[in-house]
Amino acid sequence: MKQRDRSEIMQWLNAQLQPELFRDYGPNGLQVEGRLEVRKVVSGVTASLALIEAAIEAEADAILVHHGLFWRGQSGVVTGWMKQRLAKLLQHDINLIAYHLPLDAHARWGNNAQLGVQLGIATDTQRFGEQNLGWCGTVSEQPLGSWQAHVEHVLGRAAVVVGDPRTSVRRVAWCTGGAQGYFEAAIDAGVDVFLTGEISEPQAHLARETGVAFMACGHHATERFGAPALAQAMADELGLAHQWIEVSNPA
Repeated sequence: MKQRDRSEIMQWLNAQLQPELFRDYGPNGLQVEGRLEVRKVVSGVTASLALIEAAIEAEADAILVHHGLFWRGQSGVVTGWMKQRLAKLLQHDINLIAYHLPLDAHARWGNNAQLGVQLGIATDTQRFGEQNLGWCGTVSEQPLGSWQAHVEHVLGRAAVVVGDPRTSVRRVAWCTGGAQGYFEAAIDAGVDVFLTGEISEPQAHLARETGVAFMACGHHATERFGAPALAQAMADELGLAHQWIEVSNPA
């Protein structure tokens, strides 16, 4: 296990993810500065207190997440839960690194790419939705009910599905997390089913009226694969230790 300067880590991550190309809802990259030298990185989905405490227990020097601490529209005060999280990071001198849309979009280690791998989707080059974050691909032709069972098995949780389980599925669109607003663009892309993390009221009507099935499979559940894939790739190249820590979330 090697020791790397934090600047080397940030240079590698920024070169891979190119955050400057995205219009995002919060800062990408180093959100909380910790110790300069890094030997071990913990990855997780969200910079929750539970993840931070687990990373402290694991003796991590840095935490790499998809959902960081800071988002557009926050009050900016450091009280309550924000104070608790920041206090732990600062007390233990741990770096917090977060990438949101750049991690969703990365062609190899991103949430969409990794979810496609987990589900066995043959990804194509067609993209849709805001900033082309939605992906398209194909699976072996099967009834929607069979595809639902496969997705639920892989993700380990039940999905909310609107569509006839007997409908044939071959062409799939997906975007991890809270991308229910991409459904109309997915319909326009000519797919049989759209998969994301969450559902809002309009999507059920659109699915029934267009015949394109909608699957809400969990925000957390669909975004569990990008951060550990990215962190492991970085650890392999830079000679760091890496540990993925799962903090369960029903959302």
